[in-house]
Amino acid sequence: MPKNSKVVKRDLDDDVTESVKDLLSNEDTCDDAFKKSSLIVSNVPEKKDRDMEEGSLSDEERPAWNSKLQYILAQVGFSVGLGNVWRFPYLCQKNGGGAYLVPYLILLILIGIPLFFLELAVGQRIRRGSIGVWNYISPHLGGIGFASCMVCFFVALYYNVIIAWSLFYFSQSFQQPLPWHECPLVKNKTNTYVEPECEKSSATTYYWYRMTLDISNSISDSGGLNWRMSICLLAAWTMVCLAMIKGIQSSGKVMYFSSLFPYVVLICFLVRSLLLTGSVDGIRHMFTPKLEIMLEAKVWREAATQVFFALGLGFGGVIAFSSYNKRDNNCHFDAVLVSFINFFTSVLATLVVFAVLGFKANVMNTKCITLNTKKIVGLLGNAISPELIPPHIDLSNVSPEDYTQMIEIIRGVKESDYSLLGLDSCSIEDELNKAVQGTGLAFIAFTEAMTHFPASPFWSVMFFLMLVNLGLGSMFGTIEGIITPLVDTFRVRKEILTVVCCVSAFCIGLLFIQRSGNYFVAMFDDYSATLPLLVIVVLENVAVAWVYGMDKFFEDLKDMLGFSPFRFYYYMWKYITPTVLLVLLMASMIQLGMTPPSYSAWIEELAQERSRSYPAWGLAVCVSLVVMAILPVPVVLALRYFNLLDESAGGFSSVSYRKGRIIKDTAAPDDDNASLIHGKSPCSEAPSPVPGSIYRKQSAGLDADITPNGRYGIGYLMANMPDMPESDL
Repeated sequence: MPKNSKVVKRDLDDDVTESVKDLLSNEDTCDDAFKKSSLIVSNVPEKKDRDMEEGSLSDEERPAWNSKLQYILAQVGFSVGLGNVWRFPYLCQKNGGGAYLVPYLILLILIGIPLFFLELAVGQRIRRGSIGVWNYISPHLGGIGFASCMVCFFVALYYNVIIAWSLFYFSQSFQQPLPWHECPLVKNKTNTYVEPECEKSSATTYYWYRMTLDISNSISDSGGLNWRMSICLLAAWTMVCLAMIKGIQSSGKVMYFSSLFPYVVLICFLVRSLLLTGSVDGIRHMFTPKLEIMLEAKVWREAATQVFFALGLGFGGVIAFSSYNKRDNNCHFDAVLVSFINFFTSVLATLVVFAVLGFKANVMNTKCITLNTKKIVGLLGNAISPELIPPHIDLSNVSPEDYTQMIEIIRGVKESDYSLLGLDSCSIEDELNKAVQGTGLAFIAFTEAMTHFPASPFWSVMFFLMLVNLGLGSMFGTIEGIITPLVDTFRVRKEILTVVCCVSAFCIGLLFIQRSGNYFVAMFDDYSATLPLLVIVVLENVAVAWVYGMDKFFEDLKDMLGFSPFRFYYYMWKYITPTVLLVLLMASMIQLGMTPPSYSAWIEELAQERSRSYPAWGLAVCVSLVVMAILPVPVVLALRYFNLLDESAGGFSSVSYRKGRIIKDTAAPDDDNASLIHGKSPCSEAPSPVPGSIYRKQSAGLDADITPNGRYGIGYLMANMPDMPESDL
C-alpha cells in the first residue's frame, strides 16, 4: 500500500533531498519539453500504478457515505443478521448457558476484532472492492476477491429465500386469530376431524411444513414450484434491487430503518415478555452457567465459528462498505464499536428469545398438568388410591407446586408400576431444554409462543417485519460484496450490473422454492460458505501479514489513522489469528469428514423429521459448492505464476501517455515512497496538480519512478521526442 508521504526522497549525485514544494517551485511548467512529456491518465479506474493516496477515480469522484452514522449503521446492519436471533441463543443454551459468553468474548478479541479491523483498514486504504484490494496487495493472491464474490452470490441465493418466507408470514399475520393458532379441520360427508398430520405434530409445525413450504418427503422429489413462495421471492429480490440500484446513495438511506427497526422490536419484545408469566424462568435457565462444559473443545470451536460468521468476515461486504470512507477515518474505533454492538445485540436477542420461550414453557407445562390431572381423576379408585391425594389439593384447579407434590407421592408409592399409569412428564426445564435454532426457532417455536400473547397479530407483524429488516441489512452487505468489486474491476454501470445480478439470482433462486427447496437451503447453508469463508479469511490474513508485510502495513495504518495501532494487533495478525484460523479450519474439515452429509427430511405420514443421506448427485452438488467457491484462488495463482495473466489484466487501470517513452525500471522493493506523475501543465488550463503529485525536472540520466507498493516500477524518460501513439500498460 502507498504511504501518505508529502516528502519524496531521491538519491542524486550530491545526495540532496528535495521536498515536493521545492520540486514544484523549480519546475518551469510552461517549458515546451515539459508539455511534451505530460502523462495523461485515461478515463478508467486506476491500479497501483497511480498513488492510491488520492483514491479517486480519474473521471468522477468515488461515492462516499453521507455521514459516519450512515456508515456505522450499514456495517451494523450487515453484521447483525438472522444468526444473532436464531443461532446465538441456541449455541448459548447448548454450550453452557452464561458460561458460553466467556469463550465467545475471548475469541471475539483474539480473532473477531483483529480480522474485522484488518478488512476495514485495507478497504479504506485502497478504496476498492475485494477484487481490487487483494489484487493490489498481491496479484498472485488476486483470486481471493473473486472467491469472496462467489461465496456472496451463493449465500445471497438462499438468504433471500429466508426473507421471502418471512414476508409470507408477515402477510399472513394480519388475521385474528393467527392462521397457525390451531389445527385445521377436515370435513367429509359423514364427520369432521382434525388434520392427521397436524394432530401428530402441532399447529405451528403443520403450518410451516405443509401450508408454507408444502414440503416433499425427500430432496429427490422436487414436487414443482410453490407459487406463493415464488411471489414472495420476487418481492424480496425487487426490494433488494431497488435499494441497491444506486449503490450506497440508495441503500445508505434504507439503512436508517432496516438497521434501527430491529432494535425497537427487540426492546418492545423484551419489555412485553418480561411481563408474561414464566419469562424469568427462561432467562434464569438461559444464564445459569454450566462451567464444566467450557472445557470441551467443541464449545470453543462453535464459539469461534459464530464469532467468525457474526461479523461477516470474508464476504467482501465489510471491505466494500469501508472503501467508501474518507482516508483518515478511524477504522480501529469502527471495528471495536461494531464488534461490541454485534455482541450486545446477540445478548439482547438471547434475552428476548428465552423470555418468550420461558413463557411458552409455562403454557405447555400448564397444559401438561391439566391433562395429567384428568388422567389421575380417571384412575382414582382403581390404579390410584384416593388416599394418596393430599387433602388440601383441589383436583379441579391444580397449581404446579401442588402437582409436583402429588406426583412425588404417587411415584413413591407406585415405584415400578408408575410408568404403567401413562402420565406424561411435566417440567418447565424439560421444555426449555428442547433446543431449537434457525427456522425451527423463528417459524415454529416463536410463532407458537406468540399465539398465546395478548394481541398476538400485532406482535406477529412486528416480529416478522423485524426478520425482514435483519435479512435485508445482511443482504445489502452481501450484494455490495458482489457489485462493488465488479464495478471497480470491469467499469460496468452499477445500475445495469445490479439489475442483472438480482434477476439472475431470482431465476436461480426458484430452485429453493420447489417443494424440496428447504433441503437445498440447508445444503447451501452447510456447504457453500463455511469452509470457503475460512479458507478466504486465512488467505487474507496471510496476504497482509506475510506477503505484504506487517511492518509496512503498520506504517500504512499509522499514516492513515494518525497514530500507531496497539502492538497487540501486530502479534495477533502475524501469529495468533492465523494459527487460530488454521486450527478452526482443520477442526471444521475433520468434523465434515467424520459426519456423513445428510439432511433432515419431513415425513408427512409420520409428521416427524428424519435424517436422510444425500443421493449421489446431492453429494456431487455439495462438493461442487465448496470447490467452485475456492477455485478462483488456485486458478488466478496458476495464471500469474505461468505469466498467462498480465499484471494489468482485469481492467483495474489503464495509463496512457503522449510524447514520452515509458520504460521498465528495476527499483528496490522497499523503495515505495515515490508517487507517480499524474497531471498536466498548468499552462494547458488543466487543474493544478493535487497535493502529493510530483513534477520532476529533466536530468541527464533516466528518471525512474516506481509504483506505490514498490514492486513493479515504471520509469519515465522526459525527453523531446516525436509523437508516439497512445498505449495501455
